[in-house]
Formats: sequence, C-alpha cells, structure tokens
Amino acid sequence: MISRIKALLKDEGHVLYTKPYQLNIVGLRSRSTVANRFDDEIHVFYCDAQGTWNYNAYKATTDPGTYWLRNPSYNDGTAILMGGQYKDCFSIGLHRGKYKALKQVKPVTIIRDYDRDAFLDFENGTKQTGIFGINIHRAESSGSTQYIDKYSAGCQVFQNATDFDEFMQLCETHRSLYGNAFTYTLLDFRAVNRLQWKRIIAASTVIATAALAITIKNVLFDEHA
Repeated sequence: MISRIKALLKDEGHVLYTKPYQLNIVGLRSRSTVANRFDDEIHVFYCDAQGTWNYNAYKATTDPGTYWLRNPSYNDGTAILMGGQYKDCFSIGLHRGKYKALKQVKPVTIIRDYDRDAFLDFENGTKQTGIFGINIHRAESSGSTQYIDKYSAGCQVFQNATDFDEFMQLCETHRSLYGNAFTYTLLDFRAVNRLQWKRIIAASTVIATAALAITIKNVLFDEHA
C-alpha cells in the first residue's frame, strides 16, 4: 500500500517527506458516500534514522457524521474537506480546549453539503477556502467508536483512541525535530478514479486518432499505387 500511496502523491505533484521522522500524514477517502461510518483511513509513514520506511494505517473518517449533515451549523451546509495537500496547515494544540490534537492553523478548502440528508454530496455545493476548525482528532476517549455521529462536522477523526495516542506520539517526535507544522494530504479515491478514467479516455482518443491517420495514409497509398 505504501508504494501505491507514494505513487499517488507523485502523480498529484504532492510533496513526499523523506527526512528522518518527518511525517507524511495521508487520509484515504473511500468510494462510499454513505455517512456516519468510519470507512476511511489515515496513513502515517516516515523514514527512520537508518533510512527505513515505517508505516502505520488507522481506521478513521474524513467525512462529517449524519448529525451535522442533517443539522449544519451554517446555512450553506456542513463542511466536507476537499482532496488535496495542505502544507503546514496543522499544528499540535488543544481540540476544543480539551486534549492535544492537530489543529487547523492555515486555510483549507471545503465543500458545503447543503441538502441536509444522510448522504455525502461531493459534487454539488459551495466551495470555500478558509479557517473552519477542520482538526485531526479522535472520537471517544477510550476504545473504538462505532458511529461518527457528532464527532465530525468536517474534521478528520480517528476511530480508535489507542491509535490516536500512537499517532500523537509520532507527532511529538516530528515537532521536536521540525517544529510545530504538519502537512495533511487527503486522497479521494473517487477523484483518483475519475482522473484515471480521464487518462484512459485521453489515451484511447490518441490511439484511435493515430489508427485513423494510419488507415487514411494506407488508403491514399493504395489509390496512388
């Protein structure tokens, strides 16, 4: 999986960090548009002092829960973070003043899901860029949480508290070496699939055009032979 993620980062022109213990934090949004399930993943990988890649994958959500989809805090709807790389947009701080997490400190881009139903709408909505409190934090303080519910209004949320504690320890190591700035990259598998299909269609068009040109050339050659 790490090879595929590194390839996707390269394809999208995103930065891949290779210094010892400098974290690559990558959210993988699943193909599902059904809300309230922890069906996404957050992958954290880094090189150690010997140059060996270390890799961790955690169950999470990159989408809001149904409570906030149906009861948005803003008239435009609930925030859904758009795919992309957000360089140095997060720092260690207190989530809602309660516990250490990664807090948004620079602008990110979201789509407001405005139709107030239980399904995630990624195509139709208001696109906005700014500071929205899109943090990276956990759900329950212990164990695994079954449903997202109120735990995400657009935040990136770990399902398991122990996983999150492990993640924050890695973040503390990163901060001690590189300062309190963290990059988060969200890869949306639906967007990746759309890009791959566009490339396939474009390649097919080029091949078809080339084949047509060869056919025309052969016909003209035969007519004048």
